[in-house]
Amino acid sequence: MLRFIALLTALSLAFPTMAGELGDDGLHKTPWMRDTFKDLTEDLDEANAEGKRLMILVEQRGCIYCKKMHEEVFVIPEIAQYIEDNYFVVQINMFGDVEVTDFDGTVLPEKDMVKRWGALFTPSIYFFPEEVGDDVMATQAAVANMPGAFGRWTTFNMLNWVVEKGYEGDEPFQKYHARKFEAQKG
Repeated sequence: MLRFIALLTALSLAFPTMAGELGDDGLHKTPWMRDTFKDLTEDLDEANAEGKRLMILVEQRGCIYCKKMHEEVFVIPEIAQYIEDNYFVVQINMFGDVEVTDFDGTVLPEKDMVKRWGALFTPSIYFFPEEVGDDVMATQAAVANMPGAFGRWTTFNMLNWVVEKGYEGDEPFQKYHARKFEAQKG
């Protein structure tokens, strides 16, 4: 019996639990992601109509940091629920061919739009205000950007800071995070 339990434990460690599923494009798919026409002005309007914030998630096939976020951070119930309740999430494939229409009307395949935005790391998460002019591209309009993988508390605190419009106040995210992290540890 002890050997059987040891075998089950070894097998469970050898095959980690997947968060969501991988789509045909090789990217993780979650229930809180939206399938849209990737027209950012329309997406922003829809987010606002639902009382949510627009979040763009740039990822790529085989990205170990995207995998980390989907398997270790986005699956934390508190984070998954917070995203579901507060964000309208649109996924962009760093090397994809689906057309994206930026706020300024520029239409490009995902891979060219990501290049235009200067996104070098995946995941890159962009957060937007409720209103964006038609004369700026997404990266100029974003109120915050998370380039790369972060842990539970940094991610959760960034999600909260954006919803609370911390970017409009005097407390930069790093100080907000430090203050919240101290309280969360205790």
